[in-house]
Amino acid sequence: MISFRILPALVVASLLPLAGCTPATVSGTGNGVTTTAPGSSLCRYEASGQPARAVDPPSTKDVAMTGTVGFVLNTNQGPVTITMDRSSAPCTVHSFEALAKQKFFDDTLCHRLVDSGIFVLQCGDPTGTGRGGPGYRFADEVKGSTTYRAGTVAMANAGPNTNGSQFFLVYADSELPPNYTVFGHLDEESLAVVNRIAVEGQDGSNPDGSGRPNNEARIIDVTQAQ
Repeated sequence: MISFRILPALVVASLLPLAGCTPATVSGTGNGVTTTAPGSSLCRYEASGQPARAVDPPSTKDVAMTGTVGFVLNTNQGPVTITMDRSSAPCTVHSFEALAKQKFFDDTLCHRLVDSGIFVLQCGDPTGTGRGGPGYRFADEVKGSTTYRAGTVAMANAGPNTNGSQFFLVYADSELPPNYTVFGHLDEESLAVVNRIAVEGQDGSNPDGSGRPNNEARIIDVTQAQ
């Protein structure tokens, strides 16, 4: 769902099921979903499609708005630790926590590697097709100043306010429009794991030239960092 359009001197690949990609704005509404700014107590998770695995949508009560929380993607290539910032993307972090606790990400492939123009490894779809999600969508939490440097973790989407479960790990500085909600960052050891996957390249199986990593990246389970 995320097709990368050609920008001035850059091929922007897709960051979700292969289709459009243009979220923006910090507050407002789009596609029937309310966009929440940092500091707001409002998070809405609206039904959308069939879940790739049976899960309950996150509670809309008691959403933490401050502090950080860490989660470890325990992969077949090594641990990848994401430190998530609740203050900048509370609804996104809340959703990830809910899905992780329900084991939505366990035994799933990171199904897409982009290694030209931008440099990302995309994960979060139990079907491994790039078209699966949790059965709900929620609003963007973005700023016009957002950048995507190596180590950034952000949500994949198929257009404004269509976040679900898919996310991407940026393994080298990438020029992208500020349309993807950044909700975490990798430490140096975790970034090295993703680079080890990326260096083997991908199979070019997608129409935009991206594909499955040649060096399989499988999330065994997700645990909260101690």
